[in-house]
Order: sequence, then structure tokens, then C-alpha cells
Amino acid sequence: MKAFTYQRASSPAQAAQLVARTPNARFIAGGTNLLDLMKLEIETPTTLVDVNGLGFDKIEATQDGGLRVGALVRNTDLAADARVRKDYAVLSRALLAGASTQLRNKATTSGNLLQRTRCPYFYDTAQKCNKRQPGSGCAAIGGFTRHHAVVGASEACIATHPSDMAVAMRLLDAEVETVKADGSMRSIPIADFHRLPGNTPHIETVLEPGELILSVKLPKPLGGVHAYRKVRDRASYAFALVSVATVILPDGSGRVAVGGVAHKPWRVEEAERQMTQGARAVHDRLMAGARTTDDNAFKVALVQRTLAEALANSSSAAKKG
Repeated sequence: MKAFTYQRASSPAQAAQLVARTPNARFIAGGTNLLDLMKLEIETPTTLVDVNGLGFDKIEATQDGGLRVGALVRNTDLAADARVRKDYAVLSRALLAGASTQLRNKATTSGNLLQRTRCPYFYDTAQKCNKRQPGSGCAAIGGFTRHHAVVGASEACIATHPSDMAVAMRLLDAEVETVKADGSMRSIPIADFHRLPGNTPHIETVLEPGELILSVKLPKPLGGVHAYRKVRDRASYAFALVSVATVILPDGSGRVAVGGVAHKPWRVEEAERQMTQGARAVHDRLMAGARTTDDNAFKVALVQRTLAEALANSSSAAKKG
């Protein structure tokens, strides 16, 4: 790990300004991903700006019937919150499917959204990686690709987004609330928050330099039956091969988002309009244009089977009320 300067921020505006004006500075909260990357010298910040003292650790009701989740709310606390378990059960289940208990106790809401890919070529500094070093190439393309993207990838990057929580947030149409270095604030629909790789896979979100996440706003509850099904290589502490988040309403309509298949949580609203036609129709629209390799072609079929199971179970539960 390379030497760096450490500073505690006294306000969100100060934190944003410090990171914006200091070359290669980073925010740190839980640090569960950043510190690992620093040990491997994939991330080499000159300055860490600690935002843990800023107080964004509350879950509060909003005036429009939703919830505002502070950026520093730990994953364990968010999953266990009674309002989340009752009205946003898909989010609670996604959180509990991710990482270990120890990591969930430390990891934050904002950090979970910003965690980097687990592509092994990204973590191996001897390999070419456009995400780690722009313009260097992608060793994953033509390499071993069992865990890699099958939709939304590019010729520059086929990495996947690792977060379970973000898949549920995408399903729920959350909004990410931020403050910029100039003090202005904005609300970013989570559908627009994560980027597809294109030719710039190192730019993973639409955040501007120094822009700090303050909270994530959940709209008022959707109702219905919530489910999160994660398929992985072992029963715990493994990233998703594929994951499927669903909300099914009593009339048979609903929402579907998929993880482990793209550079961002994958949701295609048009696919949801096929819900009454069955899981196969929804799957075909979700996975339209999939580009697979011999290693990861199984993901397309695995999404179909996982989705079929989730929809069958949820539809049955929704009809029973």
C-alpha cells in the first residue's frame, strides 16, 4: 500500500471540495472494497477524505410515503430495518444475500453502490484492463469469461457489476441524492447512475469529481410479493453468477431486474410488459442481444430458469394474498 494523506471531513461541502480539488483523492466510509484495492495498488489515492463523521446514518420517512436512506447506513442496519423488511423486502433480501455478516456490518449504502467489479483481470495488475488502465486493452476478452457480462458489454470491457443491493435499488426505482463541490445538490435516478462500459469503462457512474452521495431515496412502497434469488458457486460469500429481483402485484403485473449479467444492474422495462405472457417472454426481452462465450453462455439459460422459478413462486403467493 502506498502512502497517503488522511483527513476527516467536517461537512459534506468540505468533503466534496477536498476531493474535487485534490488530485487522485477518494472518499472513504466503510472501506470494505477500497482498502482491498489499495493493498493491491489498483487504487493509489494521494488523500483519503473520511466521511464517517458526517452523520448520514439514518433511515427516515419522506413526505411522499417513501424512505430516505443515509449514505452511511450500514448494510446490516438497512436489511434489518422493520420498514424495509415490510415494504421493501426485495431490498432486505438482496442485502442479506451479499457478502458476509462482518462485511455487512461495515459496508455502507453509498459504498455498496460504488463497489468495483470483481473481474479477475481487473484485480491482476499483470493483465491488460481498460477499467484499471484506460487504453491498455482487455485481457478478459478471449480469456476465461465464466463470470463476465452477456448483455450491455463492449469491445473495451465485459466486466459485471457485483452489487446485490444495487439490483434491488434499480428494481425499486431509487434515486441517489448528492452534493457537488460547488455546493449544488441533485437527485439521480438509479437507472442513470451506473454507466455501460462503452469506450470508457473506467468511468463507472455519472458522478462528477468530488460529488458526494448523501442518501438514497426509495419511492413509496409498491406492494406485491417481493423476491430476490441469487445463484452462485457456493452457498455464502460469493458473488452472483446471476441474480433475479422481482416484485409481482396481485393483477399479475410486476417488475424484474437482473444482476451478474451486465456492467450495471440490468432492467428492461419493456420486458415487464410481457409479464402476462410468461417467464419465457420476459426473459427473451431481457436478454435480447446477448453476446456470450463458451464459458458464460450458461448465464442466459440460468436467468431464464431463475426467473421462471421466481415468477412462479411470487405469482402463486400474490394470488393467495
